[in-house]
Amino acid sequence: MEALHKIRKGVDTVVGGICIFLFAVMVVVGTYQIVTRFIFNSPSTISEELLTYTFAWMAMFASALVFGKRDHMRMSFLVDKLPASKRKILELVIEALVVAFAVIVLIYGGFTIMGLTMTQKTASLGIMMGVVYSVVPICGILIAIYGVLNIIDLCTGYIDPKKEEV
Repeated sequence: MEALHKIRKGVDTVVGGICIFLFAVMVVVGTYQIVTRFIFNSPSTISEELLTYTFAWMAMFASALVFGKRDHMRMSFLVDKLPASKRKILELVIEALVVAFAVIVLIYGGFTIMGLTMTQKTASLGIMMGVVYSVVPICGILIAIYGVLNIIDLCTGYIDPKKEEV
């Protein structure tokens, strides 16, 4: 069990580091865009597109991290009224649905859209759109891994649904 928690901590560290890096890139590129537009009166077309794609990547990685930590928004006023045994079953079903969504929509759908867009290039950066869309299956894999780890933790009692802050 301890090995799984080390794996989770390692994945958390890597994904968190990626989010920090992407945010730093956004700050630098955004500052560059402001300087070139307002000080030099020569707007950059590359920076706007790069900001858009960097923000999308950061949002996807951050959502995977939030799912892994079970810190996502949720309405629990009905769930809180359930007895502990039924609440645990509901939590397991929810985690299983998250894994199914990640596998079907994010991983399968992400690889499909990557394949369809590998021949298209972005307007300013000139990179393949499939590379831009590669974040979808990558984060789908991360969410599926986190979901499986959450299911294991729920089954072993490491996450106690009745004591979890909501």
